[in-house]
Amino acid sequence: MRRLIPHPGLSVLLVVIWLLMANSLSFGGLLIGIVIGIALPIYTAPFWPGRPDVRYRAAIAYCALVLWDIVIANFDVARLILFRRNRDLRPCWLVVPTDLTTPEAITVLAGTISLTPGTVTADISACGRHLLVHALDAPDPAAEVARIKARYEARLKRVFL
Repeated sequence: MRRLIPHPGLSVLLVVIWLLMANSLSFGGLLIGIVIGIALPIYTAPFWPGRPDVRYRAAIAYCALVLWDIVIANFDVARLILFRRNRDLRPCWLVVPTDLTTPEAITVLAGTISLTPGTVTADISACGRHLLVHALDAPDPAAEVARIKARYEARLKRVFL
């Protein structure tokens, strides 16, 4: 089964994206999506030799958490912009050390930080063990780093085995 569908999560994602791009749910569209969802991962499997194992239930829970945080952060950033003066903001650069070992997990962490309004990942160290993050308003930089590690990194350790 692993040879037929080497990346099941990617296959499902490709089918869903194809159906969204087609903007219709028809038998032909679904069939083409399934063919793409199976063929593309088979073709690209040799380029992913050391792919990590992913716990999909933990990944779904992580995605739900990130979506929730994005919604809440949008309101927080809107409140900051609308009701506080610029001189009251405390922007800063954070260096977030990471214990994640796989490039996929580090990429997801960097993407999560960038997707959440008010923070953006600007750089990854050459060794891949530190992220440089800009925060729009961080009165306590150490607490912000601890929040990122506890909220996202700890969960990503459970997602990527």
